[in-house]
Amino acid sequence: MKYSIDNIQLLETLFDGVMQVDVKGRITLWNKAAERITGYPSDKLIGKNIQKQPAKHLSEDGRELPDGLIPLLSTIKDGIPRQSLTHIKHNEGYRVPVVTRTLAIFDDKGNISGGVEIFNDNRALIAAIKDTQKTAETVLFDPLTRIGNRPHIETKLRLAIEDFHLKERRFGILFIDIDHFKNFNDRYGHLLGDRVLRMVANSLRNNLRVSDSCGRWGGEEFIVLVYELDLAGLGKVAEKLRTTIAQTKVQDKDLDLSVTVSIGSTLIRSDDTIQSLIDRADQLMYRSKRAGRNRVTIRE
Repeated sequence: MKYSIDNIQLLETLFDGVMQVDVKGRITLWNKAAERITGYPSDKLIGKNIQKQPAKHLSEDGRELPDGLIPLLSTIKDGIPRQSLTHIKHNEGYRVPVVTRTLAIFDDKGNISGGVEIFNDNRALIAAIKDTQKTAETVLFDPLTRIGNRPHIETKLRLAIEDFHLKERRFGILFIDIDHFKNFNDRYGHLLGDRVLRMVANSLRNNLRVSDSCGRWGGEEFIVLVYELDLAGLGKVAEKLRTTIAQTKVQDKDLDLSVTVSIGSTLIRSDDTIQSLIDRADQLMYRSKRAGRNRVTIRE
């Protein structure tokens, strides 16, 4: 089947992100939805080669995809449409999980003249819808990071403890603290510090299951609730989040800045209250600090 792009204005009205490239892989179109999903304005990408533009395609562990694994480049070569789950690097440094669909563009003679990638982020769709609704729920979200705030997490913990006693639905928590955050703020300023907080928050949110929860406990501290996992599973989640954050860069001019986190992880006990659960996870987090930071300490 042959595909062609005739109406650029139509592409600009789509909610899905659209990236169009020529046969050499140079970006010729980056629509408004692509700007919203990735944070990159079109004037920063138009004319750049797909391999060299900043909104990189990334693997789940944050590594750049080699040229041979970038779906659109493969489609330009063989004309075969593709659909895949991948990540795109956001302008704030964190990764956005997306579903991508690629199509080849053919000229009048049937030769491939370029390609188009359509991508969407269900989280962005939900966020866009929520932004248009003024509900009481907004008071439960941290205005800087746009994840749950302390009252939100306390409510989640209370409900999780009730479920544990009524339905034996086990859960664990991660207490996460950004290492040397005060030093980072002192050196680079609070604006970059705020970007780091948003990066950490989005790294947590984008790497959890829909059933799990995360929130900002206060300052540079975050809490994650993970359901229906044993101690080994909880440890795997903690390690994934730790490495994801450590490998994510926040760009400022010519600098690629990163931070690490220390994590304390524990499972719910039959006699736990919200306070005892938080205190235990907090103490385990400080063990990670004393052991050298950028690590996970876990205990049942």
